Amino acid sequence: MRFYTHIMATSGPVYSATTVPETKSNKWFIVPTENLDKLRFLIKVVQVLLSLVAFVLEEVVTSCLSCTPLYFFEFVSCTAFLFTALLLVLLSTKLHMRVGIDCWPSLDLGYTVVIAAIFAIASIVFASDNGGTGLEKAAVAFGFLATVAFLVDAGLFVKTKGLPFKRTNQQEANNGAPHVAEAEKLNSAATE
Repeated sequence: MRFYTHIMATSGPVYSATTVPETKSNKWFIVPTENLDKLRFLIKVVQVLLSLVAFVLEEVVTSCLSCTPLYFFEFVSCTAFLFTALLLVLLSTKLHMRVGIDCWPSLDLGYTVVIAAIFAIASIVFASDNGGTGLEKAAVAFGFLATVAFLVDAGLFVKTKGLPFKRTNQQEANNGAPHVAEAEKLNSAATE
């Protein structure tokens, strides 16, 4: 009996913890995530910065001969800056889990393509009709650079993740052909 109590005293508890308790992560910044990897995060930061610079350069233009292209470029560059910054914050933090949107890849790609197209249009319009000052030319240059950044982001998204809009239901299984009903009923031999 003495030998047995010595073994029990030195061997420790018979049952030990089999799982590790989950520690709460207090990190608010979570890149990479399933929606945003490190490279696309950096590209989105570049988009925000280029849009901001284009907006600021356009804002310091003091006079315009034809102001409509200037105002359109102002609207697009400001919108691109604000919404891309918002999307960047949402996708790189835990906030995207609280918003209630389940289709982040579709939203991200759709937004990026639409902003790239609108930024390209605004840059072309502003480049074709401005006063020719250095500030206006610089704003146009940053507008085109921002457009390229948005296009690179969209291309990288499609290359790495594919198109999120594809349907994966029965339409692909039957190659788009209409569904044909079976000619024979099940259990037809059993009912005769």
